[in-house]
Amino acid sequence: MSIWGRIGDFIARLSSSASSGIAEMVEAVRTVFAGDAELRRRVAFSVAMIALSAKMAKADGIVTQDEIRAFREIFEVPPEEARNVARLYDLAKQDVAGYEAYAAQLARLCGSGHRNCMMLEDILDGLFHIATADGVLHEREGRFLHHVAEIFEIEENHYQTIMARHVHLGEGDPYVVLGIERGKPFAEIKTRYRQLVAANHPDRLIARGLPQEFIRIATTRLAAINAAYEMIERDLAPA
Repeated sequence: MSIWGRIGDFIARLSSSASSGIAEMVEAVRTVFAGDAELRRRVAFSVAMIALSAKMAKADGIVTQDEIRAFREIFEVPPEEARNVARLYDLAKQDVAGYEAYAAQLARLCGSGHRNCMMLEDILDGLFHIATADGVLHEREGRFLHHVAEIFEIEENHYQTIMARHVHLGEGDPYVVLGIERGKPFAEIKTRYRQLVAANHPDRLIARGLPQEFIRIATTRLAAINAAYEMIERDLAPA
């Protein structure tokens, strides 16, 4: 069964009172998938992405067609499961709890407990992909994403690296994307680039619980890393 079928089962088991709070939704993920840690991680990631996407839309107040398209690029949902995803999205959007409560609870569900947790970075990358689909990171979206990163305990310099994959930050942009200081020897930059490519290979993302259906996040991230390296290489590579 695909991850969407599993999420459908999960939503079907939610009690009617779950629509009033994230706490019960999180507890349902823990309970329903208690016997399968890997499946629980995959479902938790999916629930986090959908719920925080809904909260971001509510915080911004506007959902553009570009953002809907970007959402569907990440969430390649089979037609027969679309209603389940829509229901989960609506539950999160209508919940009276603020997005801070969602981010905190979902961080505990998905995270490793350490700063710069990679699975939480995956979620933030997906949210950036949706937020910038119209070519602009709007002020409310920016505040939302920055605060979510703080709740996720993603350090500021690491947050800037994630943002640089989606938003042009000026002349130093490619160095920020690679997380390396301008002025470093080209050999060191090349080593850093290779480390990032290895760390962000789709197989690595799947291994830490990212469902196959979400590999768009990995391909977008790698594209940004490759583009940044190519820009630096043109300027610094030996003749």
